[in-house]
Amino acid sequence: QVQLVESGGGLVQAGGSLRLSCVASGRTFSTESMAWFRQAPGKEREFVATINWNGGRTSYADSVKERFTITRDNAKNAVFLQMNSLKPQNTAVYYCSAERRGQEYTYWGQGTQVTVSS
Repeated sequence: QVQLVESGGGLVQAGGSLRLSCVASGRTFSTESMAWFRQAPGKEREFVATINWNGGRTSYADSVKERFTITRDNAKNAVFLQMNSLKPQNTAVYYCSAERRGQEYTYWGQGTQVTVSS
């Protein structure tokens, strides 16, 4: 059974930082793109960042560029999201995903809550 388990969320003040982790089990994703999405209360899920199989190519939503960094460690079957200069509008449940097929991702984690206080 494939599982993606996120961790690292929490409550932080505006301007602070958090590092999210997502560890996969059940199969390796070392040849697959992985990504982070988020969903704020009352809003649709939105793309945050993606990374290709070897970490050589990344892409970010405009709203997080220069503040968030996505990385991965294929030896640990994991993807990370370093979030700096957090803002209250970054409050959301953050989800990791794996195996991109077209515009969709096959596997999703259960999410980790990030709350940024003003």
